[in-house]
Amino acid sequence: MYIFLCNLCVNGIYGATGFYPKILLDLLSDSHIISYNACVTQIFVVYSFILCELANLTVMAYDRYVAICNPLQYHPIMTPGNVGKLLLVPWLLSFVEILIVVLLMVRLPLCGSKINKLYCTNWDVVKLSCVDTSVNNLYGYVLVISHFIQALLIVISYFHIIRTCVRSKAEQSKFMETCLPHLITLSSFSLSVVFDVLYARYGSSSSLQGLHNFFSIEYLIIPPLLNPLIYGIKLKQIRFSVWRLLSRKVRNISRLYWTAL
Repeated sequence: MYIFLCNLCVNGIYGATGFYPKILLDLLSDSHIISYNACVTQIFVVYSFILCELANLTVMAYDRYVAICNPLQYHPIMTPGNVGKLLLVPWLLSFVEILIVVLLMVRLPLCGSKINKLYCTNWDVVKLSCVDTSVNNLYGYVLVISHFIQALLIVISYFHIIRTCVRSKAEQSKFMETCLPHLITLSSFSLSVVFDVLYARYGSSSSLQGLHNFFSIEYLIIPPLLNPLIYGIKLKQIRFSVWRLLSRKVRNISRLYWTAL
């Protein structure tokens, strides 16, 4: 599981590179302008981060399903080769999906230049188009359906996990330690993404713009910050490793201090 956690953290760093530099620049500047090429790049990075995050969470649900429901088959199934594929597929899949989104978007001529959001999004740019955007809408629905299937796989995995845990107290402990952090991360990330997508496409009330802005950045800011805390507190191995590292640092600092004296 720890290698998948590492993949999740790397993806969080990747997503931050598409959001933080521009938002920090905007905070220091009076003019909030972004070039078209930079906007397209930001869309690619942020959207591929979102889809990669969802794919990684799906992979982690499958990993927990195998570990809890089929523990004797875990190592034969999760071989280094299979783990490598499960690490690589979320990145490749998200890059390909968002590359198609970007290619469909850049072909559109634009009749406007104002985006009412803190960063560039595909739908806000598409709405500025002067021509028919049916193809973009259709592909958007295809993406929604494909990721709804991912969500369904997660639900099925946790249905089997919970059913197994009900029968065994030992598995209940494993569930609380490894699955509960995953569920917290998944729920927080998924709800904010769903709200953002629904509001961007169907919302019209300007009074909710502040709430929309909050949810539109919540999944870019909160998960990368909370994931280390959530998993670090719940997983004993990570907690002990962090404590051992901090203890070693404190001892080294104390030794240098007394040596200097």
